[in-house]
Amino acid sequence: AAMSGRSRAEVQATLQTAKLDPAELLPAVHCLSFGPQAGAGECCLLQLEPGLCAELEAGRSLVIRGEKDEQAVLCSKDKTYEMKIADTSNMLLFIPGCKTPEELNTDPTPCNVIHSQIAGFSNNYWELRRCRPKLKKLRKLLMEDPYEGPDRHKDQTTTFSRYTTEDLLSLIQASEDEILHQLQVIDACKIEEYWRILQFDYEMKLLNHVTQLIDSESWSLSKVPLRTCLEELGSLEPREMIEHILLSYGRKYVDDGGEVYFEMHEDKICRAIAQMLLQNAVKFNLSEFQEVWQQSVPEGMTTRLDQLKGLALVDRSSRPETIFLLKVEDLPEDTQERFNSLFGIREKWTEVDITPYIQDLCAEKQTVGALLTKYARCSMLNGVKVYNSRRPIS
Repeated sequence: AAMSGRSRAEVQATLQTAKLDPAELLPAVHCLSFGPQAGAGECCLLQLEPGLCAELEAGRSLVIRGEKDEQAVLCSKDKTYEMKIADTSNMLLFIPGCKTPEELNTDPTPCNVIHSQIAGFSNNYWELRRCRPKLKKLRKLLMEDPYEGPDRHKDQTTTFSRYTTEDLLSLIQASEDEILHQLQVIDACKIEEYWRILQFDYEMKLLNHVTQLIDSESWSLSKVPLRTCLEELGSLEPREMIEHILLSYGRKYVDDGGEVYFEMHEDKICRAIAQMLLQNAVKFNLSEFQEVWQQSVPEGMTTRLDQLKGLALVDRSSRPETIFLLKVEDLPEDTQERFNSLFGIREKWTEVDITPYIQDLCAEKQTVGALLTKYARCSMLNGVKVYNSRRPIS
């Protein structure tokens, strides 16, 4: 009550005591008092970059995602941000209707003393930092129940959960755009409103049908007609599955006559066939593997080891040289854990070998080199730069 009754004369006296020159200050004075409900923890402050402010001002939503055992992230329509509490040494006061100096300067009727009530206060705020979406869980959830084909009885008696787009949005710590993009990347398809991943053997069976048809019809790999594929293979497998495998392993386009064609991705088909060969052996003699691999791919396709980046690793130090399956999606999502895992597999890595296994960890504008500098130690081995762990690997 004493505060709210403060007069101009009292304000002048306070300024004098504080040795402040009134001429250097704005004429208006805010007299602050704590309102009856003012308390800490009633409100949360969130620091937003201009782009996120614009999202809210345009009426769009920001969503906080994460289950109880996960650290919360905030998502816009297309980006993901880590949320961290930042403490501040200045107490932050919430004052409804508080006028800023800019507003006071433009006010045609300046008021000498403005009495304002503090509605709440805080000593911290939420700070946002752009982060990589946490998408590893997406494949893990869908792999609980991979689609093995239209054997209706088996597919209907499963006890596993199935996931709609809405389910995935509530479970995955990523924005909607990032989740939908990742579903494309992992070649997921919608079956009766649920997102599914094809079981690898079934996927290979479908791919084999398509490549055999291409071979028997002597089609160009860059011009595979959708209509004929559906007519010829529709009796063997569901038509939507034939189209899905063409979309997964080819680029769809329409010719001048309105006919739909696919240009097949040679590298992706060669890669899938290599995975099929490698998953049945712990290690494979490299030269034998290359021979079998080339014989296994469709006529007219050429196999190259660089098609296997992030899928298989060549061991040049063994005699004879070997190759084995090492899939980047099977490695940990956390950066330090990923490096620990890689250095557990191999003590020293060249940059060429390790790059496919850490490329996806790079933040925006971050290079593989910067990541290696931070998490690995560099040395020379027979004139070649190699990287090993900064810490002992147990």
